[in-house]
Amino acid sequence: MKAALAAAAFATGALAQQGAYGQCGGINWTGQTTCVSGYTCTYLNDWYSQCVPGSQTTTAGRSSTKTKKACSKTRSSGASTIASATAIEPPSFTTLTTASPSAFTTSLTFDSTTLTSETISSTNTALASSETSLASSSSATSALTSVTPAATASTSSNTLTSATSTTSSSTLITSSTSSSSSSEPTGGTGTGSFKWFGADESCAEFGENTYPGTYGTHFIFPDTSAIQTLMNEGMNTFRISFLMERMAVGSITASLDADYLANLTTVVDYITSAGGWAVLDPHNYGRYDGSIITSTSDFGAFWTKMATAFVSYDQVIFDTNNEYHGLDQDLVLDLNQAAIDAIRAAGATSQYIFVEGNAWSGAWSWNTTNTNLVDLTDPQGKIVYEMHQYLDSDSSGTSESCVSGSVGVQRVVGATEWLKQNGKVGIIGEFAGGPNSVCMEAVTGLLDHLLENSDVWMGALWWAGGPWWGDYMYSFEPPSGTGYSYYHDTLATYA
Repeated sequence: MKAALAAAAFATGALAQQGAYGQCGGINWTGQTTCVSGYTCTYLNDWYSQCVPGSQTTTAGRSSTKTKKACSKTRSSGASTIASATAIEPPSFTTLTTASPSAFTTSLTFDSTTLTSETISSTNTALASSETSLASSSSATSALTSVTPAATASTSSNTLTSATSTTSSSTLITSSTSSSSSSEPTGGTGTGSFKWFGADESCAEFGENTYPGTYGTHFIFPDTSAIQTLMNEGMNTFRISFLMERMAVGSITASLDADYLANLTTVVDYITSAGGWAVLDPHNYGRYDGSIITSTSDFGAFWTKMATAFVSYDQVIFDTNNEYHGLDQDLVLDLNQAAIDAIRAAGATSQYIFVEGNAWSGAWSWNTTNTNLVDLTDPQGKIVYEMHQYLDSDSSGTSESCVSGSVGVQRVVGATEWLKQNGKVGIIGEFAGGPNSVCMEAVTGLLDHLLENSDVWMGALWWAGGPWWGDYMYSFEPPSGTGYSYYHDTLATYA
């Protein structure tokens, strides 16, 4: 998904001005503070302002637009355009060629999908007062329906040494249920430890727009021997991407495809039998066959079938959908709730559920974009808010460069406060950085921040492993993936 490389790093315009989607302000920011023609420096949080399309000055109740790159041969925005939106002309991208087994080469062109006019409802004033207003309102009115830090959030010191021999222990994090809690988590690395730490496992979602496609030609499932290598290094959680169009061929309400489900189940069985966690990730961006999913009943029907298939797997985690974007915000809430309700009604009551947000589920804008997701409810109290965070100029995960060594912390601090103020817990379901020292500092800074706030952050997953990534800059596929070679020793210290 985050695999395209920008042909030019938004370098048009005057050298003295920041390019499109670049950072233009924030605490400790020393770079350009004005934007090229057609873009406005827009406040997002105290740490981060960004050049977004428009010539207006920053005002209350403003709208923000952002272009995100999708892993697809053809990604049509289809019905995704909001009525009031103005489409952005996307930058051009290169084609990534990746190697697959038997000398097969698949050429994936990563087109850009335009995110149009997703409303950011907060203002500078609202953000400044959020610590008091959100804390008081959440404690008064918000039912703690996610996994609350004191009640059920736990840490894990899993050491997975083989497919058949594992040692796992879990201890409760003790902290106050108050949204203004100042208690510190204990154990693990420094001040806390992760319950879930691992990698996204990609490639079953490759070959988009070829449905159902041919195994080994258009897509392939993760290599369990590579997963075992990561388990041996301490990782315990693997988010397996797949496509809804292949799982339910022809219609979102169709019966699950037996062969595709069997391939997925083989990987899930391997992970869970070794004591690990398998996250089921429909990598669909809130869409089916290119169109936004608008029927909550159809979405629920899909999840009823998926939950039924894995109802007996306690170590399976259901991820409602990857990176909603361009959807009405209420629809994002309703789709997530429909998935939760369907999963529980199917009898899958022991599993955690990861919910994702609009605007690519970005941590950097979560507390201004996805605030309504605080209203999600789960009778089992096992909701975990999954956010994604990349460290390049526009948070898209399409460049080897990282903005600074501190950008990881800067982009998640607002989400951390949102989780604390609302009594929720989260996971960074995708993160990565290029193979260089600046990104290394940014990655470790991000992970250290999550550990320091492990009362609300339950873990992190690197994007991405998978057998067909070739020389992709973030590839975490053992033994020679670019990201794996550069980062695996460091990440092992967090596992």
